[in-house]
Amino acid sequence: MDRDEILHYLKTSNRNGDLFQKADETRKKHCGDKVHLRGIIEFSNHCCRNCLYCGLRRDNKKIKRYRMPPQEIVALALKIARKGVKTIVLQSGDDFWYKRKTIASIITNIKKQTDAAITLSLGERPLDHYRNWRDAGADRYLMRHETANPNLYEMLHPGKSLIERLSLLSALKDMGYQIGAGNIVGIPGQDLKDLAEDIWLIKELDSDMAGIGPFIPQKDTPLSNCPPGDLELTLRALALIRITSKNIHLPATTAVATLDRKEGLLMALKAGANVIMPDFTPQRYSQKYQIYDNKQNITLDMAKAVIFKAKRETGKDKGDSLKCRHYKRHPEA
Repeated sequence: MDRDEILHYLKTSNRNGDLFQKADETRKKHCGDKVHLRGIIEFSNHCCRNCLYCGLRRDNKKIKRYRMPPQEIVALALKIARKGVKTIVLQSGDDFWYKRKTIASIITNIKKQTDAAITLSLGERPLDHYRNWRDAGADRYLMRHETANPNLYEMLHPGKSLIERLSLLSALKDMGYQIGAGNIVGIPGQDLKDLAEDIWLIKELDSDMAGIGPFIPQKDTPLSNCPPGDLELTLRALALIRITSKNIHLPATTAVATLDRKEGLLMALKAGANVIMPDFTPQRYSQKYQIYDNKQNITLDMAKAVIFKAKRETGKDKGDSLKCRHYKRHPEA
């Protein structure tokens, strides 16, 4: 597909399901029938950034902030691994309270006691932090590009630029991380051409994984009164990324499940997704991790039930990248 074809499918209703069928066939051919589980720990809702759409933004004074102690993070990661989940996702706002050495120590302690892959989603940091964490054993890094429109990016992310974000993703790949990009569908100010560029950019980045979710407003942000993104358009974008990027890992995202609590995850799996990310954050913390309102809580049991309903197989391995690249192995590998 070229950009014009992508745009055509974004504009066209998928009433007969042809696009989703093609995406599902592509997923089966290039990724198989396994659905990989990634266990999320949202260990801090502090953030030094001020993104207009995010409830964790620095200027949100109504949110109750929290930070999990490092030893609690490690203990929870070990619990997740014992449940057979082979990837631990450590996620937070851009919180520099956790020093470079603190995060490295958390990674090292988890790696010493499990064979799980570690994915980091900690935002923008100095390059030496990323190198240190890679050396400590981190395998993957998620940092969504959010929008491929540089002007819209700067409007949504005060003081930041798209070129900065993309250069960091490139540097992470060079360090040997499996990288994750991704975008928001229906973010205020976005048009279909922007969305087509998102899909094209993910293909050009040759990203190992990508998170695609609809915009959902959060009541304490400047975009609180904006309508949510369209679910069907989100699923079309997901399907188009599967078709164009082929062997990329694509999660059925929490945001999709939030818009349709009964069928969202299943619809995403049928539109080309091959990953689900259950949240293991203790409730006393997770209820405060409100990047958007009414966030669905995806449990391990829920994820397994959806996989069964989709007539797919729960992955038992780490679900590493399917891209034809030779990643540097860290010392513990």
